[in-house]
Amino acid sequence: MPDLAPHSTQDAFREALLTTNRVAAARLLAARAPGQDPFDAVENLVIPALERIGADWERGDAALAQVYMAGLICEELVDELLPPTSHLRQDTPRLAIAVVDDFHMLGKRLVYSVLRAAGYSVLDYGRVEPAELPGMVRRDGVEILLLSALMLPAVLKIKDVVAALPPEVRVAVGGAPFRFDDRLYLEVGAHAVGRTASDALSIVRTFVEAAA
Repeated sequence: MPDLAPHSTQDAFREALLTTNRVAAARLLAARAPGQDPFDAVENLVIPALERIGADWERGDAALAQVYMAGLICEELVDELLPPTSHLRQDTPRLAIAVVDDFHMLGKRLVYSVLRAAGYSVLDYGRVEPAELPGMVRRDGVEILLLSALMLPAVLKIKDVVAALPPEVRVAVGGAPFRFDDRLYLEVGAHAVGRTASDALSIVRTFVEAAA
């Protein structure tokens, strides 16, 4: 999809998020929405901004608090643009996201924000003990499960989680260990691996298309 937002607008939106200027961010997003699909405005303004802020944090150019607040502001703005009750919201498939046996929540926060901004409803399980996940997935009828892990011991526990899930559940993983080993996700039984927040969005869409 072509980039519909001039870079100057993207830069201004990103700056508004970094300075927690919700009013300015709302004004910029509203200016992009009239006359086009709201999702186009989201994908060409909100998602690129969140990705850039995530990259800023990885380089040490943004604080953790800025990343958190940027995601929170974007979720609120998109909820206003596309209310949870809107027919444009994508209630299917049933998505859930969790951090496995770690306390590192930044990656999950970015992925959650991007998926919510793209119109998906997402169950946020937060930090979960691996043994609890299969039961939660069955209880909630989850069809796609996104898992994040920071340390290798947590990654190895994902293999047991996947093995205990219903076979129809699609699993995508992300986190530092998976960046260093391109085939690690296969070893734990996952169906896909993401390295950025936008990867998660592409993976979900691929899963949906494959199931159609």
